Amino acid sequence: RSGKMAKSTQLINNEVFQAYATYTAIVLLKMMLMSLVTAYLRMTRKAFMNPEDTASFGKGESAKKYLRTDPDVERARRGHLNDLENIVPFAGIGLLYALSGPELSTALMHFRIFAGARILHTFAYLIPLPQPSRGLSWAVGYAVTFSMAYKVLKT
Repeated sequence: RSGKMAKSTQLINNEVFQAYATYTAIVLLKMMLMSLVTAYLRMTRKAFMNPEDTASFGKGESAKKYLRTDPDVERARRGHLNDLENIVPFAGIGLLYALSGPELSTALMHFRIFAGARILHTFAYLIPLPQPSRGLSWAVGYAVTFSMAYKVLKT
């Protein structure tokens, strides 16, 4: 190693980095879609948290009935929070992992398994699928992130 920083063109042309960018974009977009799912459920269930959000449904006391929780909205919110707790660490650790020089096949395995686990986790949360499907999909994604962190620290 020469101690020089890699040029951005070297990074962009790196297959592992390209795979990291692709799968990170997929899970980040999936996480962003959870915001839309939550908003959609809030609108269709008319379940809002803030008084100003109820203005289009009436004024005063008539609007207060829309300040409530809804089980479907809360389920989507919990799924979104779980994404934040798991996808953000994946993005950071995955970047360090991609920069640590892993084999492409091993990196692809990590990235694909994580993305698949998070997508399955979302379906398991929203449908909902019976346990242990949600718990297992969470554990698989978590193990992948932990595996990448271990390999970064080992390198």
